[in-house]
Amino acid sequence: MPLKFSFMFIKIIGLLAAACTTFALLPQVIKTIRTKRTQDISLQMYILIFVGNLLWLTYGIGINDFALISANVVTSVFSFTILILKLKYK
Repeated sequence: MPLKFSFMFIKIIGLLAAACTTFALLPQVIKTIRTKRTQDISLQMYILIFVGNLLWLTYGIGINDFALISANVVTSVFSFTILILKLKYK
C-alpha cells in the first residue's frame, strides 16, 4: 500500500533535496578558489555534472518545476566555475 503525503510535504522534500545537492559543490568551489589547486579534480566528472545540470534545467523548465529550475541554475554555475578553474589552473 503506497504512502500518501500532502502536496506541500512533497514540495518541501523536493526543495530540501535540491538544496542539499546544489550546495554540495560549494565547498569544492570555495577550496578551489582559495588554493588554486585543481590537479586532483576530474575534468571529465565536472563536464558530465555540468551537462547533466543543463539537461535537468531544461527538463525543469519544460515541466515548470521551481525546485528543479532553481537548483540546477545554481549547480550549473558552481560546476561551470570549477570547470573554468580546472582549465585555468591546469
